[in-house]
Parts: sequence; C-alpha cells; structure tokens
Amino acid sequence: MVKPLTASQQRAVDELVAARRIEPVVTDEGKAAAFLAGAADRLSQLPLLTSVAVRYDIAYDAAHDAGEALLAGHGYRTTNGPGQHEALGRFLRAVLDDPPGDRASRRFDQLRRARNQGRYEARPVGAADAALAEEVATVLHSAVTGRLA
Repeated sequence: MVKPLTASQQRAVDELVAARRIEPVVTDEGKAAAFLAGAADRLSQLPLLTSVAVRYDIAYDAAHDAGEALLAGHGYRTTNGPGQHEALGRFLRAVLDDPPGDRASRRFDQLRRARNQGRYEARPVGAADAALAEEVATVLHSAVTGRLA
C-alpha cells in the first residue's frame, strides 16, 4: 500500500504539476514494482564492476529507476521534453522529505549534473563519485520501497 502524501508533500507535487514538470497519470503499481526490481538488479551488479565510470552510470540508472518507481506508485510521470531527469529529482525531493531519503534525494541532482558533465563535456568521474552514486542509489531504493510497500 502506497503511503499517502502529506499536505506539504502534496503542495510541492502540485507545484511541479502546475509548472508542467510532471503530470498525473493512473497509478501503476506494476510499473512501480518493475522499476524497483530494475533498480535492485542494477545495485546487485555494482560489486562485480571494475570500471569507475560504468559503476557510476549503473548506480545513477538505479537511482533514476527508484525515482520512476516513486512517480508511478503515486500516479505521476515526467512531462515529455528536456529536463525530465531534473523534474524527477524535484519529485524525489518533494516526496522523500524524511531522513535518510531527503539527503539522498538532494544528492540525486548532484549526480545528474556530474553525469551530464561526463557525458556532454567529457569530464571523468572518480572512484569517490562512483561510491557516492552507489550510496545514493541504495538509499533511494530503500526509501522508495518503504513508501510503496
């Protein structure tokens, strides 16, 4: 059973809807479960990887999947167009407002920016970046699972 949004969470989500960053859709528990399973699968593979850049990307994808699960579980999706990952991060911050999910949701945007710098500006990520991405993804997966269980 999905934990209902508090009044303050709902206000923050309503602001994202009003800004056309996300839009309401039919709640899809199956989609939420599939995204959580995908995140768990990615997280389980991280110890097997030796490339720092690949570990970072897989951890980021796991964090993103956790966010998609949260959206689907609460009946939202990002709107089409540029900025979908940023909108997902804003949704995470709006809903995960208790520790430790609140800190991890704020860190998601940091990961997103670093990922974009690596992808579009050829800036390398270091081992500490990959470790942070793994930590953030793990905490987000746990926090989202707790909200959707």
